[in-house]
Amino acid sequence: MVRATSIALLLCGGLAARADEVRRPVSPKPAARTATAEEARAFVDEAEARLLELANESNRADWVKSTYITDDTEILAAQANQRAISATVSYAKAATRFDDLRLPEDVARKLKLLKLALTLPAPSNPKDAEELTRIVAGMEGTYGKGKWCRTPPAGPGGPEAPSAQGAATDSLRSRADDCLDINALERILAESRDPKELEDAWIGWHTISPPMRKDFTRYVELGNKGARELGFADMGAMWRSKYDMPPDAFAQELDRLWQQVRPLYVSLHSYVRWKLREKYGPDMVPERGPIPAHLLGNMWAQEWGNIYPVVAPKDADPGYDLTARLKVKGVDAKEMVRYGERFFVSLGFAPLPATFWERSLFVKPRDREVVCHASAWDVDNVEDLRIKMCIEITAEDFRTVHHELGHNFYQRAYDKQPFLFRDSANDGFHEAIGDTIALSITPRYLKQLALVDAEPDPSKDIGLLLQMALDKLAFLPFGLLVDEWRWKVFAGEVSPANYNATWWSLRERYQGVSPPVPRSEADFDPGAKYHVAANVPYSRYFLADILQFQFHRALCQAARQTGPLNRCSIYDDKEVGRRLEKMLAMGQSRPWPDALEALTGQREMDATAIADYFAPLKKWLDEQNAGHPVGW
Repeated sequence: MVRATSIALLLCGGLAARADEVRRPVSPKPAARTATAEEARAFVDEAEARLLELANESNRADWVKSTYITDDTEILAAQANQRAISATVSYAKAATRFDDLRLPEDVARKLKLLKLALTLPAPSNPKDAEELTRIVAGMEGTYGKGKWCRTPPAGPGGPEAPSAQGAATDSLRSRADDCLDINALERILAESRDPKELEDAWIGWHTISPPMRKDFTRYVELGNKGARELGFADMGAMWRSKYDMPPDAFAQELDRLWQQVRPLYVSLHSYVRWKLREKYGPDMVPERGPIPAHLLGNMWAQEWGNIYPVVAPKDADPGYDLTARLKVKGVDAKEMVRYGERFFVSLGFAPLPATFWERSLFVKPRDREVVCHASAWDVDNVEDLRIKMCIEITAEDFRTVHHELGHNFYQRAYDKQPFLFRDSANDGFHEAIGDTIALSITPRYLKQLALVDAEPDPSKDIGLLLQMALDKLAFLPFGLLVDEWRWKVFAGEVSPANYNATWWSLRERYQGVSPPVPRSEADFDPGAKYHVAANVPYSRYFLADILQFQFHRALCQAARQTGPLNRCSIYDDKEVGRRLEKMLAMGQSRPWPDALEALTGQREMDATAIADYFAPLKKWLDEQNAGHPVGW
């Protein structure tokens, strides 16, 4: 995840203002009766200078809030965010005075981006604005501090009876710690094969979000109020307007891409369902219908790679366990990041600055609460690059490190652009770049790093492709539905009385999953996902999953590698690196189809690269599914 470093992502961090700006929000001078192109350029220049200054102050305030969670840091971040949003809203509203002018292309684009900059549009009323930013900071803090604590003893007479929300199992009770945070609970979901333990961990984490429900409802009201003041129907319409196409066209584009990949997902789902039925029995997993979410190896059932050992084909073991190899070599958190840095250096990028290693957060501190959700930062919008991540020595975090550094190298590539262009071509691009690099974490690459002794025989590719599909393909429907749920909420199609029911209706429709226990409107399961609690749009991750395979196919073609896409690695290819850096340096200066064309030669997002990548797996899955129900 990329952290806000341009005004296009002023969503959950603050922008601290100067002392005189605390009391006086931005108020650009009233427009002359007839505006001119010269005035438009002067206005943009002023806005960029002011907002860059605010962004640099804000990122530092939000870094402290995210790496040292206290009531005070949350309040300070909320106040800073309020000032920032007020400033940006004022500029966005003032920019409308130039709407009817014929302007130079760069000025017109900057004005458009300025009006679409905010993800959290505060109402103009100062009290409403303060309340909105405080709510968002508080929800993120609630998530970051979230823990599930086992039921304490009732007294000398013995332990309390288990609650309806799920008491700990004996195996959980035996753990030394009394309370489990999201990292500990995710490890249970990833590693345990005890369905009761999995159920308890799943229920335990979902107890942290019901307290957010009231605040979330108010956040929707206030966010929509601010969006309407900017001329949008609601906050969802504003989010969908950021993609160089009308909001409804963007929604249709996502559906088009989903339809391209849905047949492959259905085949994967059906295979996983009958394999889990073999493992857990017919009482736990139905022959037809959705899969219980807690059995899929991830708290949100968004990635299924952790259950690979349960569903792996016979004789498909590639001959290595990357997690085990990393631990045997004594790799620590910082060396995990060094591996990622060396990948980019091999492509011709300059190494990360010394301050990156001094200021990043690599491991969870023992003395304080932090937001462990991995994110990449450019604190000064030039060179103060950082990541924030509670790194575990696992294959998953090895890939995540490469992903997060993709954000950092993208940030630095466009740092010579004017401030309003210092962002990715669209937010899916930012997420896709790091994932594109992670697709090159192939056996060939691992052998070059001496992390494996030899590349497995091509006959083992079905296992490797299945392992990849359990993460990449399994994610696609979840990546789509998170924002579809929010868009419906923002538009008023879903009321607070139906928040949870609609959430699970969409999860069944797209993912084919169900909750492990009955849910009600006393629950607020969407808030148990970080991005909902923290006001982070999610469509970017769906787009990233599409784009990364399109990018990977194009870069492999540029590298003249003719073998299977899953065997291609661009590591140590300087020519490919130059092509990649050229696109990254464009930032947001051009509409995203221009950036896409610069890298791939195509102007339309295209999920057929996923079909190309997984073609052998699709054939194999269909063979395995013969005689088993398909779909739900």
